[in-house]
Amino acid sequence: MKVLVTGATGFVGRALVAHLLTLPQFEVRAAVRASGVERLPAGVQHVQVGDLDASTDWHTALAGIDAVVHLAARVHVMHEQAVDPLHAFRQVNVVGSTRLAQMAAQAGVQRLVFLSSIKVNGESTPAHQPFCETSPCAPQDGYSISKLETEQALQNVVRGSGLALTILRPPLVYGLGVGANFAALARAVARGTPLPLGYIDNQRSLLAVDNLVDLIATCLTHPAAAHQTLMVSDGEDLSTTALVQRIARAMDRPARLLPAPIWMLMTAATLLGRRAAAQRLCGNLQIDSRKARTLLGWIPPVTVDEGLRRALVDYRP
Repeated sequence: MKVLVTGATGFVGRALVAHLLTLPQFEVRAAVRASGVERLPAGVQHVQVGDLDASTDWHTALAGIDAVVHLAARVHVMHEQAVDPLHAFRQVNVVGSTRLAQMAAQAGVQRLVFLSSIKVNGESTPAHQPFCETSPCAPQDGYSISKLETEQALQNVVRGSGLALTILRPPLVYGLGVGANFAALARAVARGTPLPLGYIDNQRSLLAVDNLVDLIATCLTHPAAAHQTLMVSDGEDLSTTALVQRIARAMDRPARLLPAPIWMLMTAATLLGRRAAAQRLCGNLQIDSRKARTLLGWIPPVTVDEGLRRALVDYRP
């Protein structure tokens, strides 16, 4: 099977390309922008497609391709410069992805795996009430709104065509080279910084990048994955307190946790303009991934502890 991977130079893309290269049933082609080719494994075939928008020319990239894994997207922007962020998200994620799907269907591509986000369902869950595939959608920011609209647009494109769509909704994905909040937490633990996170009794689902790419590979060939939306996680939910402890253990370092009350954390975060970040640390966000396991017979190959060990190998003393 010849597979085109968009967003191949990103965090998940690099891991996916490397994983598919180990499987003899796949030939891999990477779709890249003007830069970042040096981050691909040596010798990987690649095609420059430029930016993802309404004018992207996918003809060369799609030639002879059997399946597409669509990872490229406009993601969260730390210092947003766009006058209308939602419009910017839509132009890339919705319009650009719709064009890709249309051209893939015209080219005779058989399978499209689209990486969405659990954020299309919302930012949090009630205790012990995880999101599942039948949960209502409640996106709360431009990124998640555009992800939901992209799902809907792709479903419209493939309807009546020979292109089978699989949508995956992951939570926070961690692994070697990940950035953002996970990396910031890892750096704090590595430095021995005391963290006021020792009294948080929440539950959050996570996903090791090795588990994600294994499921993507399964979805590329499994007949039952066609036209399905699947939640995916490691299958073991952790409190923020437990996550810090497990990160520290993966690094062979002590976890320096202070038992600060949650109300104190939220008050301080609100005063510092970081209330949303504190809510993510203190709130629940759980995923029920049983459908992927039962429908596809998929078992995550990596445990949380092993996933953290692989992600944090550079932090070990």
